[in-house]
Amino acid sequence: MSRPAVAIPEKLFFKIGEVCELAGVQAHVLRYWESEFPMLAPQKNRAGQRVYRKRDVEMALRIKELLYEDQYTIAGAKKRLTNELRGGGKLKVVGEQDGHATVPAEAEKGESFSSAYSRTVAPRTAEERQGLKQLASELRELLALLEQETKGRAK
Repeated sequence: MSRPAVAIPEKLFFKIGEVCELAGVQAHVLRYWESEFPMLAPQKNRAGQRVYRKRDVEMALRIKELLYEDQYTIAGAKKRLTNELRGGGKLKVVGEQDGHATVPAEAEKGESFSSAYSRTVAPRTAEERQGLKQLASELRELLALLEQETKGRAK
């Protein structure tokens, strides 16, 4: 995975400001994520301030990656994180046999192929993600041109 390396200091607890600085988001964004993602649940100290552990910081960084870099919706990121946590965070490799991709075992057990396949494919590099974003942009432009052409014919 080509995540930007964020050095998380070796501390037991982090204040919300420190987590904001590490994740590169504002405090209100972290608080919103806490309301949307049950797996991001920092404890509160006696004064009522949020106290994040290292795993909470890692979860915030993963949520940011899914939302900002991988362009997931909130619902999609929730589903992805749930699947990662349920599976122990380990991705299975989809191999090729005789030039054909093998079907993930989950798909054979009734899970849809696309959801099983998406969990088993290796994560994209930053360059691949950028290329996919560029491709998506170009496809949107083509779609807009086709829609204009279709409207022109309808008149």
